[in-house]
Amino acid sequence: MRILGLVLKELKYCSPDCQFFRCAKKSLKTGRGSAWCTYTNDYCVGYKCNYASCIRNKLLNNGVCGLTIKRQTRDLEPTEELDVQIKVRSKLMKKLGEREIF
Repeated sequence: MRILGLVLKELKYCSPDCQFFRCAKKSLKTGRGSAWCTYTNDYCVGYKCNYASCIRNKLLNNGVCGLTIKRQTRDLEPTEELDVQIKVRSKLMKKLGEREIF
């Protein structure tokens, strides 16, 4: 049995400088080292904007870039099965033909 876990390489938030970052309003202009939003006529706030999206669909709800998350798998040892027997009533015993169910 394998369990998948998520491990962060580093906590990296999605930014407008990323090549996969897109604005749903198509109002993102980049140049001179900063991103400008023509919809609000202000600097782009990145993942905090309602119209921010990732073309690789890796933008998580809290703004963390999903490309920076590494999956980790571990093998687990099987758990010991307990032999538990349950005593049954007479009607069920007649149908099953046994006194105990395990």
